[in-house]
Amino acid sequence: MDFLQNLLPLFKIIFVFMCMLAGIRFRLGVGPSILAGGGVLALLTSMKFAEVLKVSSEALLDDKTIFLALIVALIMILSGLLEKTGQAGRIMNSLTGYLKSPRLRLVFFPALIGLLPMPGGAIFSAPMIQEAANGLDVSGRDKVVINYWFRHVWELAWPLYPGMILAASLCGMTIFEYIGYTFPGAFACIALGCFYYLRPSVLPMKNNGHGADVSANGRDIKIVLKEGLPLIVAIGGAFLFETLLSFLLPGIPFEIGIILALLAAVFCSLFANPGSMSIIRGLLLEKRFLNMIFMIVCVFVFKDILGACGVVDELARLAGGEAALIAAAVFVPFLVGFIAGITLAFVGAAMPLVVGLVHASGLQDQLPAWAVLCMFSGFSGIMASPLHICFLLTCEYFKVDMVAAWKKVVIPSLMLMLLGVAYFFVLL
Repeated sequence: MDFLQNLLPLFKIIFVFMCMLAGIRFRLGVGPSILAGGGVLALLTSMKFAEVLKVSSEALLDDKTIFLALIVALIMILSGLLEKTGQAGRIMNSLTGYLKSPRLRLVFFPALIGLLPMPGGAIFSAPMIQEAANGLDVSGRDKVVINYWFRHVWELAWPLYPGMILAASLCGMTIFEYIGYTFPGAFACIALGCFYYLRPSVLPMKNNGHGADVSANGRDIKIVLKEGLPLIVAIGGAFLFETLLSFLLPGIPFEIGIILALLAAVFCSLFANPGSMSIIRGLLLEKRFLNMIFMIVCVFVFKDILGACGVVDELARLAGGEAALIAAAVFVPFLVGFIAGITLAFVGAAMPLVVGLVHASGLQDQLPAWAVLCMFSGFSGIMASPLHICFLLTCEYFKVDMVAAWKKVVIPSLMLMLLGVAYFFVLL
């Protein structure tokens, strides 16, 4: 009986997750389904209505919520401008001389945008995937999974991701020391993506519609730079602004640098396409634009309710009791990542527990191995999560059934966790 009582927090979270999936499945809408899930969670954990309102209002006014909503809005404006003015197509055409492989063209932009730690950045590369797949025999579901997966291949090896920075800090390591242990995750992600999504038996692409274009187009770096300037400004500007702000104003949120870079990129696109200001006005009124902003708000409200109701803390206490380090480094990060779909969520919930248990057990020399196991498990959880912002945005963009796309993501995500377990034993 005590065993079942200990598992009660897990049952509650599973039930809430099933409610959200049911809402999405029955076309309630992603945002409302997530919001309803937060309400169900509050009821199951006996949160008072006043407390739910307080947590929700704080989530709405939180800097992270506002910054993410603004970042995604700017991403959608920029990607909409590139798409509707035809600049996205011109970028692809300018690169065809360099990207002769159709498969390489499909993964290039998601991987490129993945170097920019941009929440919801998959919506940025989605129009590029659309252009790259033009004339090819690629289904909407394949576009979703390729865009989603290759957008995240660098996350375990790139020093600008906030989750990596937080994890390194909690482990008492420098970011580069920490990445020295986690970087094989990037190679694992690329290998899994190629195997599950790009090999000829799963992506035949019998109709190579770009064949003529590739042979006709040469290599003109000036045209590439001219047409790709908004993307160059967005990515390079983010690095530049983040570096400058970290030195000049170290307390300022990193999102400010991304916002400034995206604003500059939008102005570059406007300058390159005179008379396109009306496109922005139209984009701001589109139902898809409003739905995505609302969905982001709902995710953050749910995340804060999840934190305030105490379920994650109960799961952490459960892990620290019977299952100890194994559960703390595998079960807790995977579950929190799967439920929240955000790297910072599982790092913040699980990594302090892992570090504390490692020190309490006198296993300080094994900390890198346990930290890597925690990171691989949590990252596998967020990649398998249907609530991951990038997954939701990509499914929404390509108008693909979320469950159908999700089925193609689960197995590679679990394989990534198994590779993380194998790597853990290598480090030990």
